[in-house]
Amino acid sequence: MRDNYLWDRSGQPDPEVQRLEGLLSGFRSRRPAPDFSDSDFEIPGSRFRFTRRRFAAAAVILVLLGGGWLLYRWSRPSWEIAGLAGAPRVGGQPIDKTTRLGVGEWLETDGDSRAMINVGQIGQVEIEPNSRVQLVWTRLAEHRLALSKGTIRATIWAPPGLFFVDTPSAVAIDLGCAYTLQVDESGAAMLHVKYGWVAFEHQGRESFVPAEATCRARPGTGPGTPCWEDTSTAFRDALEKVDFEQLDPAMRAEALGLVLSGARDKDAFTLWHLLSRVEAEEREAVYVRMTELVPPPEGVTREGVLVLDRRMLDRWWDHLGLRDTTWWRMWKGPSPMAEK
Repeated sequence: MRDNYLWDRSGQPDPEVQRLEGLLSGFRSRRPAPDFSDSDFEIPGSRFRFTRRRFAAAAVILVLLGGGWLLYRWSRPSWEIAGLAGAPRVGGQPIDKTTRLGVGEWLETDGDSRAMINVGQIGQVEIEPNSRVQLVWTRLAEHRLALSKGTIRATIWAPPGLFFVDTPSAVAIDLGCAYTLQVDESGAAMLHVKYGWVAFEHQGRESFVPAEATCRARPGTGPGTPCWEDTSTAFRDALEKVDFEQLDPAMRAEALGLVLSGARDKDAFTLWHLLSRVEAEEREAVYVRMTELVPPPEGVTREGVLVLDRRMLDRWWDHLGLRDTTWWRMWKGPSPMAEK
C-alpha cells in the first residue's frame, strides 16, 4: 500500500484498511465540515456561533491553561529521593533508583530498604529501615519534614533555622548540624547530635542540644532534659524518671537526688535545663548543686534564679563555656522571611 492512500486515496489500498473503512462507513457524517474561512460559523446542531476572533481567543486560552498545568507539574515543590537499598515507596509506589517527593507525600521504608533525600540545596537526610517521613513544606526560608516513626540521619550545611523535623513529641530545629532522630511506635522521640546544635521544642518547652549530647521527648510532654552521651546509665535513667514519670514524692526525691549527686562539672548544662523543669520546691536543691559545679557569675542571684529570671538564667548559661544564648535564641525560630 502506498503511504499517500490514507491522505488522497491514490494507489492500491491494503485489504485490512478497506475492511476497516467498510466497518466504519456507517458512522460517516453527512453534514459538511464547518467553513472556517467565513467571518463566523456555527457548529451544526448547536446554538453557539463563533467568529474567527473568538475561536482564536478560545484556542489561546486552552494553550495557556495547558501550559499553566504543565508549569505547575514541573515547578511543584519537591525533593529528590534516591533509593539506597531494598524498595522504598512514595505514595505507596516503589521508587526506581531516583524520584521526587512532593509536598504532602509520604516516603516509607520497610525492614530491608533505605533511602536518601536531598533537602533542596542545603543538606541530606538518610532514611533508615522501617521509617515513615512526609515532606510538609519546602521554600527558600523553611524546609520541613515530619517523621511519624523510624530513624533519620540529617546533615545540614545551611545557615541555622532553615530545616525543621516534626515528630509526635517535639520539633527538631536545625542550628547547623548533623544528628540522628528516632521515633518509636508510641511517638516518643530520641535525638542524638553529632555536630553543631539542635533546638528541640514543644509548646514553649525547649531544650538546646549540642554535639555529643542527647535528648528524649514524649507525646503530651515534649522534650525532656538534655544530657551528655557519656553520662552513666543510672544518671540517664533517673533523669528520665524526673522528666516523664508520675512518681510518689519519695520516689521522685530519690530520682532527683541521683541526678544531682551524679552530676559532673560539665553536667551543669543538664542542671541548667532542669531548673525550669522541676517543681518550685525542688528548684532550691538544683540551684545549690549547680553553684557547686559552676558558681554563678556576678549579677546572678539565688532569688532571681528561683523565680526563673530569664536574663539571669541566660547569663549563667553564658558562663558554662557553651555558645552564648544570644546565638541560639536568635536562630531557634523560623527565619523572619518564612513569615512573609
